[in-house]
Amino acid sequence: MIAKIGKGNNMYGAILYNQQKVEKENGAVLLLNKIPDTIDGRYSTQYFNKCFEPYLSANIKTEKTVRHISLNPDPADKVSDEQFAEMAQEYMERMGYGNQPYIVFKHTDIDRTHIHIVSTCVGIDGRKIPDDYDHPRSMAICRDLETKYNLNKATEQEQKQANKVFKPVNNKNGDIKSQIASVVRHLPKYYSYSTMGSYNALLSLFNITAEEVKGERNGQTVNGLVYVALDANGNKTSNPFKASLFGKDAGVTQLQKHFEQSIEKMKTNPARSVLKNTIELAIHITNSETEFKKQLAEQGINTVVRRNDNGRIYGMTFIDHESRTVWNGSQLDRSLSANVFNDWWNNGNKPELKAQDNPVSHTKTIDDQPIKDLFEFVTQEHSHSTDLGLFSLLSDAQSEDYEEEQFANAMKKKKKYPRQRR
Repeated sequence: MIAKIGKGNNMYGAILYNQQKVEKENGAVLLLNKIPDTIDGRYSTQYFNKCFEPYLSANIKTEKTVRHISLNPDPADKVSDEQFAEMAQEYMERMGYGNQPYIVFKHTDIDRTHIHIVSTCVGIDGRKIPDDYDHPRSMAICRDLETKYNLNKATEQEQKQANKVFKPVNNKNGDIKSQIASVVRHLPKYYSYSTMGSYNALLSLFNITAEEVKGERNGQTVNGLVYVALDANGNKTSNPFKASLFGKDAGVTQLQKHFEQSIEKMKTNPARSVLKNTIELAIHITNSETEFKKQLAEQGINTVVRRNDNGRIYGMTFIDHESRTVWNGSQLDRSLSANVFNDWWNNGNKPELKAQDNPVSHTKTIDDQPIKDLFEFVTQEHSHSTDLGLFSLLSDAQSEDYEEEQFANAMKKKKKYPRQRR
């Protein structure tokens, strides 16, 4: 099993990313920890976000307050919902987040069922929970969970690959050819991209570009491909390297096959609708290109903008690292085409989403569901703390403290119900 730990500062976006999968029936809520239940067991992004507000509002000086963790068993492992919940609970306890509010989501939209955990590293007192050496500790916990639940063990090579962030080519490090090779040889194994433009958008994250070249051999036209290293500003910084130096997967013929296979896969990929909604939310809540890119980056989505010499935007590409797919904006929807963003960022005309397209309106509103008052919970569990001040009055939606009778009634109404740790 492999764990990935994401750190950011956008709680609403992290919750929305997971909740949209639940609403699209590509996921489920498996476990709630220190989060109050609702009468009918229904949730919304706004509701979950409220549950974290007291902790985030108490924050003293932590910049990246959100923890977005995924636990990924081997695709061959058969893990029940109960086991997923137990593993998540043990993992969070041993990582130091046992007393924190967190939500465990199961994802089923790709070929490997896995879980995401959304939490915060800020305690109820506003202080940061220490996270020194969290990656080594996380790896040790995963090894123990593999043994305890009889899971396939991640090999050392797989673990290194999972923890390896493909690094952009750096001319100062020398051996440009090897740096390019380490990226080009692996991308086709992990990502789906359907055009040369989307392939180059993905490559640009690593300071690489691919260029098609044409020539003649024995009187026949021959198409080829070369790879060139770029600097941080997109300027070429190396001589071209023939694709043949990096194996057959890097060449034109194999790339065309990859494009065709990706087109078929992406036609039915449920990540498409989730990504579209996530992008629309980013449009809704941001006011500039910088804010927009940052909002998506915190959800594991890179935005690549292509401009001509006059600064006009002619291409928008979105790279979703969760589903490992690369999409042109117009592929997702006409409302996400390059012209729309050009009109926004160059002409100041922010797109107006229709009511039915507004991702905020998609989320079920259940914020008024009766739950136990936060004040009672905070004063009971944290009455010893003199640092809270009026903090306990900031929200009326927090904690795990609810009446057993209410919980029992809800269980009767709903057969499948997220487990609540008490």
